[in-house]
Amino acid sequence: MASKPSNTKVILKNVRLSYVHLLEPDAFEGQEPKYSTMLIIPKTDKKAIADIKAAQQAALEAGLSSKFGGKKPAKLKTTLRDADEELDTDENPEFAGCYFMNVSSKTKPGILDKQKQATESPDDVYSGVYANVSLNFYAYNTAGNRGISAGLNNVMVLGRGDYLGGRASAESDFEEFEAEIDDDEDMFE
Repeated sequence: MASKPSNTKVILKNVRLSYVHLLEPDAFEGQEPKYSTMLIIPKTDKKAIADIKAAQQAALEAGLSSKFGGKKPAKLKTTLRDADEELDTDENPEFAGCYFMNVSSKTKPGILDKQKQATESPDDVYSGVYANVSLNFYAYNTAGNRGISAGLNNVMVLGRGDYLGGRASAESDFEEFEAEIDDDEDMFE
């Protein structure tokens, strides 16, 4: 009887997106364009971290013979990284107390709003938005790099967060201003 395959698929709930390239693919010079985003995952989300680690272990087990010659590499890289150790959280406080993951796909992910309607609006999909994200973990052995990464499947945007990367909403920029123009006046005369 065949053993049941391990589950490498995870759906993360209510994570924050950064460096969002979900509506159009993006690439560094010389690389193939991909749809991608960085996921910001609070360390307090114990279930998400446990699900990620279980899926990474399943991907490792699935890749032992096909990618790693039957044994676990001594320096196995993983896509789940500690922001407190690797990033400047003074300059980017949104990363404090969090893990982060970079995920991508060659094919465009399905993107839904919280009413489960397809969306392509930059007003819904931007760096700073909160989302549920579907991922599939896999083993890789490319150009001397060995590890476990995650491919991006689908995204469900949940709610607006402050823009990351210095951009602000028009509402917040002009919150303190009141229009003082009389409709009968032409302000350019």
